[in-house]
Amino acid sequence: MNKTLTTGIIAGAIIGVASTASLSVFAFKDNRTAVPLEQLRKFTEVYMRIKRDYVEEVDDKSLISDAISGMLTGLDPHSAYLDEDAFTELQVGTSGEFGGLGIEVGMENGFVKVISPIDDTPAQKAGIEAGDLIIRLDDKPVKGLTLSEAVKIMRGKPGAPINLMVVREGKDQPFTIKVVRDIIKVRSVKQRMLDDGFGYVRISSFQSKTTQGVAEGVAKLVEENKGPLKGLVLDLRNNPGGVLNGAVGVSDLFLRSGKVVYTEGRVEDAVMRYDAEKGDILDSAPLVVLVNQGSASASEIVAGALQDHKRALIVGVKTFGKGSVQTVLPIDRSTAVKLTTARYFTPLGRSIQATGIEPDIKVEPLQLTNGKKETEEEFQPLSEADLTGHLENPEEKPKSAQDVANEATKDEEKTEEEKKKIADAQKENLVVEDYQLFEALNVLKSMVLAKQLQ
Repeated sequence: MNKTLTTGIIAGAIIGVASTASLSVFAFKDNRTAVPLEQLRKFTEVYMRIKRDYVEEVDDKSLISDAISGMLTGLDPHSAYLDEDAFTELQVGTSGEFGGLGIEVGMENGFVKVISPIDDTPAQKAGIEAGDLIIRLDDKPVKGLTLSEAVKIMRGKPGAPINLMVVREGKDQPFTIKVVRDIIKVRSVKQRMLDDGFGYVRISSFQSKTTQGVAEGVAKLVEENKGPLKGLVLDLRNNPGGVLNGAVGVSDLFLRSGKVVYTEGRVEDAVMRYDAEKGDILDSAPLVVLVNQGSASASEIVAGALQDHKRALIVGVKTFGKGSVQTVLPIDRSTAVKLTTARYFTPLGRSIQATGIEPDIKVEPLQLTNGKKETEEEFQPLSEADLTGHLENPEEKPKSAQDVANEATKDEEKTEEEKKKIADAQKENLVVEDYQLFEALNVLKSMVLAKQLQ
């Protein structure tokens, strides 16, 4: 990297239930502008009217906090005032363990919008999906609440349930999903083999140790494969972001050199550039990156970098489009302002903001017509002959040595046939359970074949 920061930058931070955030402390220069006295007089007048005439007494701290919140909320969905609770949560949010429901949220048209549920969390298990609009929290309407207020309601003691009324595209009516709060422990990297020589790595969020986790995950796959991988699927679906350095580091694992991402803003310190310098851990083996509408911020940085460098094919649907940088500026020891200060750009100069990353190959999720997987074959009950140590039928002729040898050969053939059936069944299950991953694997195999034919 060309520039190193003493504090972590978070691209779409996951904070249990929190807004998309990026953490950094820039040293801004003191570029003071003229104070708008007339507008400040108007603010003071409104402030005094509220203090004097409002139906209930309001303390000064609440009024000032609400005024700052309103000022920042009016800028964009990601700028916000961080009170004591929100600031503390942001500071610990990338540790990989926190309390909440396990969703990354933002604000849209006055409602809480789910950017992405996190893998293996209460929200994901309850059926919350990326793109859901939450319009009611238990009996409290979301309309009129700030994002911070909505987040506070969704937080709570582990084991305590909350009912989320959700509006989902494709559904005629809002419906309610019950989610039980828990301590969220995020394991950001998982890996497994998909087929002979073809590996799979899933990143659910970008944490401070995600780069190390991916490197170790690929190493385990190579060990399991007993040799270099033919290709790899990198799954970034429903990954709302996280630590920017994690996104840069993961990109760097698959790039030999070149620009990964850069930012542009109004102030000098908001202009940054990050370069790859570690080398390709796959040694140029084909790479497919899976994305969807829940892939945001840091995920889009990785997908954009690998796409621009033609290092990977991007498969899935268009990503979320969160391409702005939020800087957390402490006001005092307990509060801060989260302010949008820059935009992300891919190596070729494409802005991610509000456009997202378009996949090279568009693959929609499989929609089941009957809502469930069809039965592959009828269950065959056991018979006496299937039981170990069963009595032989006395009417059967004794088996000759040749009969035994022939049956042994047939058993070997049957075993190979059964193995093939199992493999075919696994592929069929993959089609139904994760059609996008199935197609990504097919694309990866085609890339390997094309490379062999060159």
